[in-house]
Amino acid sequence: MSIEISRSAQLATWALDVRAQRQKLIASNIANADTPYYRPRDIDFKDALAKKRAEIFKDDSKTLKMAKTDKGHLQPQEQTESVQPTLYFRDGHMARNDGNSVDIDVETTEMSKNSVMFNAIVQAKRKESMIFKSVIEASQKVN
Repeated sequence: MSIEISRSAQLATWALDVRAQRQKLIASNIANADTPYYRPRDIDFKDALAKKRAEIFKDDSKTLKMAKTDKGHLQPQEQTESVQPTLYFRDGHMARNDGNSVDIDVETTEMSKNSVMFNAIVQAKRKESMIFKSVIEASQKVN
């Protein structure tokens, strides 16, 4: 169990987990390129990230606020569902004669893009931890 220093670090950790999950899905798509009737799967990362950010930062700007014009009105209830990325079938490509719609070019491109984004998040987390480490070291020198 790790201690999260900031809400942005919490979001970055979640994003790393989802990026790793997406990498496994893409690898599975490539592994099943010759499986009859296989449909490639993917995660809607952008939508899931926006929902998770809103959850972590308590920002529900996409939610319409409920007007309470009388003290007898009920209070709105908080939604307690945890944000999970949406899994979908990527069917934008023509299926071959065996019904398989995996396009190796698309899958390898998506895998490369996902790897770059994963590494960018790792670098951002490293930089943030180095900033906190330098602040702690500087505060120790003052004493």
